[in-house]
Amino acid sequence: MPSLNRAVTTPLLFLFILGDILGAGVYVLVGEVASQAGGAVWLPVLIALGLAVLTAGSYAELATKYPRAGGASHYANRAFGPFAGSVVGFCMLAAGVVSVAALARAFGGDYLSEFVSLPTAVVATIVLVALALLNIRGIKESLRANMVATIIEVSGLLLVVGLGGWLILRGDADFSRLTDFGNWEGAAIGGVLGGAVLAYYSFLGFETSVNLGEETKDPRRAYPRALFGALAVAGVMYLLIGVVASAVVPTDVLVESSGPLLEVVREAGGVPEWLFSLVALVAISNGALLTGIMSSRLAYGMARDGLLPAVLATVLPRRRTPWVAVVVTAAVSLVLALTGDVAGLAATLVLLLLIVFTGVNAAVLVLRRDRVEQDHFRIPVIVPWLGIASCLLLFTQIEADVWLRGLVLLAIGLVLATVNAVRAGRGHLDSHLDDTPDDRLDDSTVMADPERSEQD
Repeated sequence: MPSLNRAVTTPLLFLFILGDILGAGVYVLVGEVASQAGGAVWLPVLIALGLAVLTAGSYAELATKYPRAGGASHYANRAFGPFAGSVVGFCMLAAGVVSVAALARAFGGDYLSEFVSLPTAVVATIVLVALALLNIRGIKESLRANMVATIIEVSGLLLVVGLGGWLILRGDADFSRLTDFGNWEGAAIGGVLGGAVLAYYSFLGFETSVNLGEETKDPRRAYPRALFGALAVAGVMYLLIGVVASAVVPTDVLVESSGPLLEVVREAGGVPEWLFSLVALVAISNGALLTGIMSSRLAYGMARDGLLPAVLATVLPRRRTPWVAVVVTAAVSLVLALTGDVAGLAATLVLLLLIVFTGVNAAVLVLRRDRVEQDHFRIPVIVPWLGIASCLLLFTQIEADVWLRGLVLLAIGLVLATVNAVRAGRGHLDSHLDDTPDDRLDDSTVMADPERSEQD
């Protein structure tokens, strides 16, 4: 079976991670964070960055130690066996297809209405088919498209920062809002923590990149540089956005707006709103493309590990892309996009990914006993422990209805994991029996070994 094509360079990997982090979340979540923490949007963003870096450190060690498709599922499988690998992989895969579905529906929302009005179902179908075809065509082509999209995304955010800076220089800013915790008063810590949970969602995306380990040139050098570089750039960008938006736009306006960054553009004036809508559409489609790449590579890796049907590991000979996995994951996303809503789909993502992150941080600690020949990135042992603690902290902030939806998906994953564990057990037993000498000796054996015949 042909392997995947190693065509991903360090700059392409950096732009992949940065593009996935700087997705649609930042364009809508500033107002949501402000509803929790008031005008002090920058503080939850800073906390969320710190929490994300902890788990990113665990990913950096494992991705450079085991550079192959499958990512979190493969790590959990090596550390804890097929049951845990199946659960973690299913949660990651479910989060991926749910995210793509939510982004496909979001593409057909208010931003698109600036240009044309079409049924959301039609838009979602067109978007998912187009992105699947690009994914099948090749990883290099997909990441070149991501490179262009990421440049546009960053340009849009820099535009917001620049316009905000102009408003500040013009004297139309109120810096007192940066230390205003809104209605939380004595419960400021609770508001900041609630805002950090929302801001944490904005940093998600780095976890998808480990599934490109098998397609990355020299992943042991490339991955840590690309990962931490992208997180640093995204963190600085988000902090600037948080400061600018809070300083130049009243907090109540941010909270009520479905496009909070557009409020900064409106305050400054002189920039067509359709232009910013176009940037937002690029961000949404790019996020769907990158998450779709992750989902297909994860399905491919799990199939190759025996955790999903083997047909998902089929690679297109010429393009060397996992075309069956692309088609299946895109089809599932399409079904979800046609039957769900953006809010309901997006709300489950953090819960599913927290399960994955807990498994990855635990896997680092267990796999420290597994020695490999090649050098790889290593983190201090305290980092994965802090990563687990951060996941447990964020678990406490998940609402009950989200837990209900997440547990339904987790139950499906547990059934799949049980089946895989039973199959693995049977395979081990069959292998053991094949290696065991047959006690029933035939006549030729007795003649050849008379001493054994006497002992029998």
